[in-house]
Amino acid sequence: MQNSAQNYILEVVHDRRHGPLARAIKCFLWTLSQLYGVAVWTRARVYRAGIFRRHLLAIPTISVGNITVGGTGKTPFVEMLAEELSRKGRKVVILSRGYRSTSRKKVRRESVPERHSPAVVSTGEQVLLDSASAGDEPYLLATNLAGVAVLVGKNRVKSGQYAISNLGADVLILDDGFQHLPLRRHLDLVLIDSTDPFGNGHLLPRGILREPLKSLRRADCFVLTKTMDVPLQAIKDRLREVKPDAKVIETIHKPLYLEDVLSGRREAPELIRGKELHVLSAIARPESFESAIARLGARIGKSIRFLDHHRFSESEIKQVLDRAVSDNAFAVITTQKDAVRLPPLQSTPVPILFLRVAIKITRGAEELAELLSRTCQV
Repeated sequence: MQNSAQNYILEVVHDRRHGPLARAIKCFLWTLSQLYGVAVWTRARVYRAGIFRRHLLAIPTISVGNITVGGTGKTPFVEMLAEELSRKGRKVVILSRGYRSTSRKKVRRESVPERHSPAVVSTGEQVLLDSASAGDEPYLLATNLAGVAVLVGKNRVKSGQYAISNLGADVLILDDGFQHLPLRRHLDLVLIDSTDPFGNGHLLPRGILREPLKSLRRADCFVLTKTMDVPLQAIKDRLREVKPDAKVIETIHKPLYLEDVLSGRREAPELIRGKELHVLSAIARPESFESAIARLGARIGKSIRFLDHHRFSESEIKQVLDRAVSDNAFAVITTQKDAVRLPPLQSTPVPILFLRVAIKITRGAEELAELLSRTCQV
């Protein structure tokens, strides 16, 4: 019942519901968005006025963020960026807030004794926390990146100081950092989902904007994601209206391989071509993932969608698998981010696969390299 109500409201936010009830909800959400907008404006103003202090750390600090809620591809982009800087010899530490991580205070007390110190998800050599404790994105980054430490903490100034003092960091990456004003950075990269760049133009909760578009003036570079088969000129024109001198980079999500959740066996993405699949997801933009599966040549027999960051129960997965068996589906396929939120499984009647993806720059690689060179001396 709760999920149904939340899904209905999400459809209202995306203007996919109409009628008297939808209009009433839109009016209420619009009122809330005006109050939210005042709060955002006030917060930005007090930081600009110096009433709240902004801290500048002694090493290059790069923010990767967005101006909309979820689904732009921050995690694979942060991963790509960290790998690139590591290859160039830099000691990279990723700072995350750890959205929807559990028992964060308990974890922090156990992992590091100092007050306000971050939780150490990974030292770069060893992953210390699971996805429930760390949050989905920090855990994924920790497991996918060798040699890159990942910290979780609300106070990212303290996290950065800890990374420098205890982990020898010489570059910091703020995961989802565009709205984090207390910590100043040397480079602000803002990701824009080309399939739905600004939603309906409204602020939360009436729309998907975290801030007014004029806030993009703080950005140094815009990274357009999911650009495959999407007309980009109107998006670029809009961005250049806000920040004429900002760099614009184009990227796509490139499928790397399929992995069986139980066995860990990896297969080429072509394995699912011509096969019927049931698609399971609990992400902000399930349509993008489903489109990627369709582009690989698979047939989507059923799409099972949960709310973003949903942690699956055993009974839910059993229902999903039973339906896949009854429909003679080849497999259940999900995202890597969803796979870490599956319950422990001993066996499955059909395979559960996740699709591993990476960010590929299709235009603007030289511009990004120049920005990184200027910022980090690499």
